[in-house]
Amino acid sequence: MIGLLFAGCSDKKAPQKEVSLKLDEEKSEWFKEAKFGMFIHWGLYSILEGSYNGHTMPDTSFANGNSWYAEWIKPRLEVPDDVYNALANQFNPVNYDPESWVREAKNAGMKYLVITSKHHDGFALWDSEVSDFDIMNTPYGKDLIAPLVEACKKYGLKYGFYYSHWQDWEDPDGALPRWCEWRDDEAFERYWQRKSLPQVRELIEKFDPDLLWFDTWDWKTHITPERRDELIRLVRTYSDKCLINGRICYENPGDNIDFLEMHDNSYPKEMLSKPWQTPATMQNSWAYHGKDFNWKPASRMLRYLVNNTSMGGNYLLNVGPKADGTLPAPAVRRLREMGAWLDVNGEAVFGSEPSGLTMPEGVYSTRKVTPEGKNLYIFLTRPMTSVTVPAVLSGECKVVETGQPVEMTVEGEKTVISLPENLFKDDSIIVLKCRS
Repeated sequence: MIGLLFAGCSDKKAPQKEVSLKLDEEKSEWFKEAKFGMFIHWGLYSILEGSYNGHTMPDTSFANGNSWYAEWIKPRLEVPDDVYNALANQFNPVNYDPESWVREAKNAGMKYLVITSKHHDGFALWDSEVSDFDIMNTPYGKDLIAPLVEACKKYGLKYGFYYSHWQDWEDPDGALPRWCEWRDDEAFERYWQRKSLPQVRELIEKFDPDLLWFDTWDWKTHITPERRDELIRLVRTYSDKCLINGRICYENPGDNIDFLEMHDNSYPKEMLSKPWQTPATMQNSWAYHGKDFNWKPASRMLRYLVNNTSMGGNYLLNVGPKADGTLPAPAVRRLREMGAWLDVNGEAVFGSEPSGLTMPEGVYSTRKVTPEGKNLYIFLTRPMTSVTVPAVLSGECKVVETGQPVEMTVEGEKTVISLPENLFKDDSIIVLKCRS
């Protein structure tokens, strides 16, 4: 009996085995090929919709209120702890249909999905044994993550979780925004060991994610290299496939992360040494904001996708569901518009790689080897009469969507492609497919 007792206790301890902090690079091949993913910011903050007590973000009457980010409403509009945490008593997303979310993502051409399992407010969307500040203590009372994971598996999408490992405004020892009290290291270590590390382990053991999305930026943080590596070691111990992003420690991600994460809505101007992605919004806010009408057109977001694809990066595009679980109509329309374009032109994006060619302004390119041969894809984001490619193209060239042939002339080490007058009928990105 004593032996059984000790055996039962040992299950709660970390396995006593040494693991490599570096994951086999082959495990990240799917990420490099995916190109396009859906980010989802959803939680208690969705109830407030960016407004509280007669104030709407951004609001400069508050010292730190000049932000559109509705998920930051608690500290920025100075919502009292007890008032904010009591939102759990209202959270009841009765219209939540995870399959419909995943179908929208898949039809948009997205290959993976990342949801805020716990944002900075500390509230968990799953049934957590580590903390009672979770979805089970709401009127809804059911795990939100589990059915979303099943939907992703059903429709063939990879999936991952945003987890705020550093800031936690509900925990008495979690880190706070820089204008608030600075937690001393001893206090933060209590949070780290009591909540952060155990919940990350819980997410891996319960849901077996394909990636974890951690969040720091260029503020002073409590994430030392030692804590960074401790967290990486935990992930590697419990998963031999889960990718880790660079914002685990933005200022010093080290060599053992699997991909770099750009700043919000940030687009590099050159190739990077590791796989990377841009987390991006459709409007100004990440979480649903009832008065943020600054929706980006689908055509602009497709340009961001094409820009990143041409430099070997991914585009993680955010949707902020409403508190009841429905997706905003403007978001759905844009997803469907982007999906329609990718349905026709996706061969130039998915499975492609950067061409390495320096193209004119507003022109991007990728390349891919297919059974037909070597193909160069050229993305034209603005009307022009011709485009000069710094390479010799000897095969045919045509418009991907229509099959319309396009004339090419080789001039030395360059190829001039003459573009028909009727090519640019709207603001869509035109894609050419040239045999090289």
